Amino acid sequence: MHERFAAGLDEARPGSGFPAARFRARPDPGPDTHGEDQPDLKTSTTLQIFDRIVCGVDGTAEALEAARQAERLRSPERTLRLIAVTEVNTAVHAGFAMSHALAELDAASREGLLRAIGEVEPASAQLLEGNASRSLLDELERTNAPLISVGPGGHSRAAGVLVGGVATELLHKAPCSVLFAREPRFGKFPTSIIVGVDGSAHSLGAANVAQSLAERFDSELVIVAARCGKGVELEPIEENSPSFITDPGHPVAVLSELSEEADLVVVGSRGLHGPRELGSVSERVAHRAVSSVLVVR
Repeated sequence: MHERFAAGLDEARPGSGFPAARFRARPDPGPDTHGEDQPDLKTSTTLQIFDRIVCGVDGTAEALEAARQAERLRSPERTLRLIAVTEVNTAVHAGFAMSHALAELDAASREGLLRAIGEVEPASAQLLEGNASRSLLDELERTNAPLISVGPGGHSRAAGVLVGGVATELLHKAPCSVLFAREPRFGKFPTSIIVGVDGSAHSLGAANVAQSLAERFDSELVIVAARCGKGVELEPIEENSPSFITDPGHPVAVLSELSEEADLVVVGSRGLHGPRELGSVSERVAHRAVSSVLVVR
């Protein structure tokens, strides 16, 4: 067993959504009201989005990449919390072999959590039992984290909707920003960033986040206004970001195509949740892009 993890294990507590094991590398301050020691950035969203990050891990390569990118984006001296979930509902379907199936699932979840701990330096990590999506959503509510990082899990958009994929459900229901992490192809993440804007407040907030990341990591930044579809207001874009390009195509098609030339695509969300989020630009880009996608809320 990983020594850092073993040193911090508590007794397991059963039940859906309850902690099964806990690891702490350093104190997790949880929600805070800091402000005086922070740089003067453009918006509170830009200021706080990377302060407290929750990352769901399951041992897959996509989840490990999500942990690495969350660690990379985490604000200096702020916190990253890793969460793994043993899906007890899956074990129920094993019938008389339920106990054996649950033990195997628990072991796999622990191994996945340990692998992620070995990749990054979390403030805390925890193994939960229950439904993965519900447990992560409860964790976001409990911690008031501004960002959750997940791997897309290899599902297509349609498959994710049909089988209730964790990443898809989080994108629909999470009250915070969501990072869909995919392996970078152009060097150390994020070497290049694309952000889509349409002049609305939520898109300009996403542009501010993208600009702050580009400045922080010395990344190439391209700001794009796709003009097909709903109306694009150019004046607010010019006031916020004088250097941008326009494209006559639909934003989903434009941003998805440009994702082939970037490590990260940033899009704003109109604050929709549940079924209303289905089919939105941010949801469709998150699933169609070949790069990581940060949906800013």
